[in-house]
Amino acid sequence: MDTMKTVLCFGDSLTWGYDPVGPGRHAFEDRWTSVLAAALGDEVTVIAEGLNGRTTGYDDHLADCDRNGVKNFPTVLHTHMPLDLVVIMLGTNDMKPVIAGTAHAARAGIQRLVALIRHHEWSFDYDAPDVLIVSPPPLCETGDPIFSAMFQGGIEQSSMLASLYRDLADELGCGFFDAGSVAKTSPLDGVHLTAEDTRAIGRGLEPIVRMMLGI
Repeated sequence: MDTMKTVLCFGDSLTWGYDPVGPGRHAFEDRWTSVLAAALGDEVTVIAEGLNGRTTGYDDHLADCDRNGVKNFPTVLHTHMPLDLVVIMLGTNDMKPVIAGTAHAARAGIQRLVALIRHHEWSFDYDAPDVLIVSPPPLCETGDPIFSAMFQGGIEQSSMLASLYRDLADELGCGFFDAGSVAKTSPLDGVHLTAEDTRAIGRGLEPIVRMMLGI
């Protein structure tokens, strides 16, 4: 019997490790998924599935790849099964007016993603994993004109995600963690995280992930 636990982290640029200082990608050891993996130790495999621009379940018609989380998810679940826990941290890109623009749209997307896990056609009689819903840190004011325009109205909407996701997690029987309780977005672009803040999310997640995995 394999005692190794597997955690899939399904997210966007905050999971990929977008560094607003570069801009570029954070060093491997600074990404929250890496910090979480180091904290959990050798008994747990942490899979980082971060895609820049990924939405919960909406098409980005200008993207050079498929950013729609709902479309990608079944393939990703099949790729990495069996899974013990899926951590979903999405919603920031839903705040773009051209994508959806509202916190309620993001909440609906998260609900759809949870349903895809629960009703997935798991091969080999594998059980559906537990789900941990993570609300991303809210957007903040920035002097960057491109990001400011891209996420117009997003500061107010993104500040609603934590309470909406918390209620949804209760309703669906999922775990919940507010990443905004340990990290804040950088005013460099109003969206992304410094190395210190992304590391803080990894540390903040460790206790609830341990509890949900029963380790």
